[in-house]
Amino acid sequence: MSEPITTTPGFDVEAIRADFPVLGKPLPKGMPVVFLDTAASAQKPRCVIEKQTEILETCYANAHRGTYQFGAIIDDELEGAREKVRVLLGAEDIDEIIFTSGTTMSINLVANAWGREFLKPGDEILLNEMEHHANIVPWQQIAAEKGAKLTYLPLTADARLDLDQLDDVLTDKTRLVAVTGMSNMLGTINPIERITAKAKQHGALVMVDAAQSVPHLPVNVVNSQIDFLALSGHKLYGPTGIGVLYGRRELLETMPPFLGGGHMIDRVYRDHSTWADPPARFEAGTLPIVEAIALGTAIDYVTGIGFDALRAHDAQLTEYAHTRLSEIPGMKIYGPAPEHKGGIVSFTIDGIHPEDLATQLDRKGVFTRHGHHCTMPLHDHLGVSATTRVSFGMYNTTAEIDVLCETIQFARKRFGLT
Repeated sequence: MSEPITTTPGFDVEAIRADFPVLGKPLPKGMPVVFLDTAASAQKPRCVIEKQTEILETCYANAHRGTYQFGAIIDDELEGAREKVRVLLGAEDIDEIIFTSGTTMSINLVANAWGREFLKPGDEILLNEMEHHANIVPWQQIAAEKGAKLTYLPLTADARLDLDQLDDVLTDKTRLVAVTGMSNMLGTINPIERITAKAKQHGALVMVDAAQSVPHLPVNVVNSQIDFLALSGHKLYGPTGIGVLYGRRELLETMPPFLGGGHMIDRVYRDHSTWADPPARFEAGTLPIVEAIALGTAIDYVTGIGFDALRAHDAQLTEYAHTRLSEIPGMKIYGPAPEHKGGIVSFTIDGIHPEDLATQLDRKGVFTRHGHHCTMPLHDHLGVSATTRVSFGMYNTTAEIDVLCETIQFARKRFGLT
């Protein structure tokens, strides 16, 4: 590999790479790992791994159950992590932060708890075709149950939201706008504040799928007028099995629980129950306690580097990838220009199926994603059944993009392309 190019002041990518143990371990044939699938799940820094081990080895207990010493430590650690999430999102109240299993559960929680309570026949939910299935399917299900209607904001030719048509599809019947902060297939960064401002004019709520955007971009839910926001810890360099739902407190207080069980109740009688206040109302059962605490550690790590530095590094990699990939014959890159996207580049190459390309890349230690990326409507819109996706994290380098492109050229020769 050539030396990585790092132009961001104060951003030392080699020092960051050293924080991720898996990146320093060669593959069985001695090849280095070129991990380009961070959009699916990010690798974990040593501090996150060690935090989980620390909790399990020194003070593990269930949360909000016992007053003994381990229980008190866990309660403090868990609520400390909740506060870190609150600060990360710019929320006003710690009780607006609900721990879930991930983005998918968070969106389903809103669809079932808010949607089942408040949607009526004829109400509209505004979506768009770049959404992940997790931000389409729950709305399809609750709309069918409640007699609501799904409407779609069209996309532009370069696969951005067509805001010129927003006034045509956003009406006084729109009860909720569900939109991704950053497309998991295109990398498109959406103008959330412009969308929320328009939605408020019609009295609509806004649900943001921030699974991809939060690891790359700063967010302030208050300034952006976001009503609900979902994220996954494993994409934010934290553990799997832990996610977050942010909801404005006045909305959460009107919503019934989605799951029933322990911790989410105020009082249980033989024939009925009353509910705890948020967030406990929506945290039935035992949380992924260790994972939630380690998510707080991941947030410390990411914010310690700083979103300005992360965004600059991200933009550099994306621009470089577009330039290098565009030099390859038969290459088609989907989505907008680099200045309108985060660190995700999806493409096809004439003469090679994405699955075959992924296999060839894997043999050279280059890990990518192929398929529809849980965005079938978007692939239908683009007129393609599958793509290859590369996605960048803070630990990636331009040298790795060079390896990617060299390996693609190798694959082209293997398939008889010149």
